[in-house]
Formats: sequence, structure tokens, C-alpha cells
Amino acid sequence: MLLLQDIAVTYHNVVPAVQGISLEVPDKSVVALLGANGAGKTTTLRAISGLLNFHKASIIRGSILFDGEHIDRLNATQIVQRGIAQVLEGRRLFADLTVGENLRTGAISSRDLAVVRRAYNRVMELFPLLRERRNSVAGYLSGGEQQMLAIGRGLMTSPKLLLLDEPSLGLAPFMVQQIRSIIAEINASGTAVLLVEQNAQMALSIANFGYVLETGKVALAKHAADLLQEESVRKFYLGLHEGEERSMATIRQHRPPRRWSI
Repeated sequence: MLLLQDIAVTYHNVVPAVQGISLEVPDKSVVALLGANGAGKTTTLRAISGLLNFHKASIIRGSILFDGEHIDRLNATQIVQRGIAQVLEGRRLFADLTVGENLRTGAISSRDLAVVRRAYNRVMELFPLLRERRNSVAGYLSGGEQQMLAIGRGLMTSPKLLLLDEPSLGLAPFMVQQIRSIIAEINASGTAVLLVEQNAQMALSIANFGYVLETGKVALAKHAADLLQEESVRKFYLGLHEGEERSMATIRQHRPPRRWSI
């Protein structure tokens, strides 16, 4: 479904952030994108969703294909209309609007009211709590409820591919598990997910495949179950083997596969 080929991104035409990333997200799959702060994860999502311009950044090399079509020169609205939605890190809700109003902003690019109504009903089925809170002001929701609302708003365009940027950030462990279950349910209903997460255990527990980024490059690309067993990943991300040097410098460099199957 999604294919990135040798993508390179710079900020302000000077600062390199992504230096030749290649990855793919097959239809109806979950792919995890892991890496330390500054590794290029969010920049990669921005390149896919067309948000680089808003951050004074641009793609200087490579291509992005979605369903066989080049999207790397499209704007964000055009990319949403083709079936990609992004849930931004930090939720970015309209705090003074109600839950229902926030959800409707997620469908602002849609002109088909029947499609919007079906998407709204689907969100309410996925998040019964939002149905109860639909007239509540978003700024007064708990952190977990706000994250549910942010994901729900992303689903209002009925995307084929959902980009999630740190959905578990700042949440209590029990809420992280709820978000994990929600992502799995979204995927089970047919939506592919590209999941950026610092919580590697959570991400790899639901992903089919995973990529580890380091300084703007793919350092590892393996099936999720294999990444969980990878010694360097276990040390650096899962906190195992305490007392040893926790550095990604020892990660073996691997060229990511051009194709993989679940």
C-alpha cells in the first residue's frame, strides 16, 4: 500500500533529518517505527502526510507511493483525500470545542455526508466513552480520553492508512493497554497502521513488522517478533540487561527489504 524509496528530508534547506529511508506498509498491516528522540520518526510521518511545508522542511530525494501513485508532491489535503490520515503527537485537539465538534473537524475535507455519518458511527462504536462525552468540552477530558478523541478524529475520513505519532505518550499503563487494544481493533476492521512509538513493547506486540531508525536512517528492519528478540533492541528499548551500556551504536546495519509478507 505505502512505499517509501530512499527518502531524504532537510529542514530550512540545511539541516538533514532523514537520510535515505526506505520502508513499506502493506495493506491491512501494522508497522512499527521505532527510534530515539531525533531519529527521524516524526519527520518521516510528516513526509508521508504532506506536512513538511508547515515545518520549513522538504523532500530532497526519493519517492513516496501510495496505492501505486506518487504522493510526495501532493499537499496535505490531497493526501487525506487519497486515504491517509495522521494523528499528531500531543493530540492537538481544539480544546474549546466539544467532542462532537472536534470529530466533525476531522471530516472537513469530505463532501459526502453519508460517508461522514458512517465514519462518525464507527468512531462511536470504537469509543463508547466518546459517545457519553460527545457534548463535553475537549479541554476538560482526561489525557486518555483526549487521545481517544484524537484517534477518533483521525478516523473521520475513513482512511485506508492511519499514521499514529506516539499515541501512548504520557498515559498511565492501564490506558496504554486500552490504546493498544483500540489500535488492534482499528487494524482488524481493515485499516493499515504506521505506528511511531517509544514504547517498543506495546508497538511490537501488535505490529507485523518493525523498523528501527537511528540518525535518520534505517538501522534494523525485521518482523516484529524478531525485533523483540533482537539483543540491541531489548537492551536499548525494553530496559533489559540493566547496567550494560544502552547505546544504539552496536546495532547492526541492515538494508530494509524491498518486499515482505505477513
